[in-house]
Amino acid sequence: MTRYRISPTFVTEAKEVVAGTIQNREDGSISDTRRSWLGMQSLINKSVTAASTFNNSNVGGIVSTYSLVYTVGNAYSGGVLSINGDIHFVPFSANVGQKISSTGVVSTYSLVYTTSNAYYEGVLLPNGEMHFIPRSAAVGQKINASGVVSTYSLIYTAVNAYGGGVLAPNGDIHFVPLSAIVGQKISANGTVSTYSLAYTTTTAYIGGVLSPTGEIHFVPYAANTGQKISANGAVSTYSLVYTTSAGAYVGGAISPNGDIHFVPYSANVGQKISINNVVSTYSLLYTASGAYAGGTLSPNGDIHFSPRAAVGQKITSTGTVATYSLAYTTSSGYNGGVIMPNGELHFVPLAAAVGQKISTLPAIQFSPALCRGIP
Repeated sequence: MTRYRISPTFVTEAKEVVAGTIQNREDGSISDTRRSWLGMQSLINKSVTAASTFNNSNVGGIVSTYSLVYTVGNAYSGGVLSINGDIHFVPFSANVGQKISSTGVVSTYSLVYTTSNAYYEGVLLPNGEMHFIPRSAAVGQKINASGVVSTYSLIYTAVNAYGGGVLAPNGDIHFVPLSAIVGQKISANGTVSTYSLAYTTTTAYIGGVLSPTGEIHFVPYAANTGQKISANGAVSTYSLVYTTSAGAYVGGAISPNGDIHFVPYSANVGQKISINNVVSTYSLLYTASGAYAGGTLSPNGDIHFSPRAAVGQKITSTGTVATYSLAYTTSSGYNGGVIMPNGELHFVPLAAAVGQKISTLPAIQFSPALCRGIP
């Protein structure tokens, strides 16, 4: 099985890697960063070729459903791939944890803290800890590498405070400010701290994406300006092409060429940021209020939007927008998605009564590190 891992230096050189101009080392050898990115692109190219053999090549895989142990309205929001290959659903209003093993077994486990609207998305630290990102929770909650669930104190809490989190190149987890008036982060050693933001408003951002250059971009929900954190921790804003009063985008994903795509929640156009920080829009095939929430990069390079809609929608590795049939649809069905090392893309059930996944060829796989997005 071919595996690729992104080197720790990719954030400093990736802009030139994607542009194809990065130089080798002075001794002429290939740099770790160039090798990692070329390896990843080679894997995606092979996956694109292999995906054409599927009986439903427009999907890039086979859509199917499976049974869940626990379902309830607003159950989970986002998921995290653990170091042992299990996908943990992040408890939004669920009172138990739920996970899917690498072999497809669904099971539940006890949580220490539960409340309505508790956590939104999660992030895995390099030490194996999975942190749930507090939306309205009064405490932080995490699962260590051994599976032990525990809580810890936060500095800032409020209703709808944060909506998702991103792992920075230095190992800090940054919470994405939804309605919070300050930023909050957790360092690699577990220290919680706050910092000033350049722009705040009610329901400003939901979800964030780490760019190849090490910048964390917050995804605009109701914000009328973009906001990002540089690799050295500087907070700044930038202009967007498309903004709406509320509900524009929820979550995002990075494409193989380095573009960051915002996932359309109620926006009627797509919006992306190139690796050179150029913001642009593009046409979508399907738009509706509350259509999609969160996006996932699949092994063949396609970005799949997590469906609350009646149809699936994706951006192919070449930038083409396409739709496809789903096996199960319901209002507010899924929120976020996670790729397993075996190539399966699992949508995270928010109000869905069943799980839904897109399976890819077993031979075409991401390494666990790449699935988790760990540099």
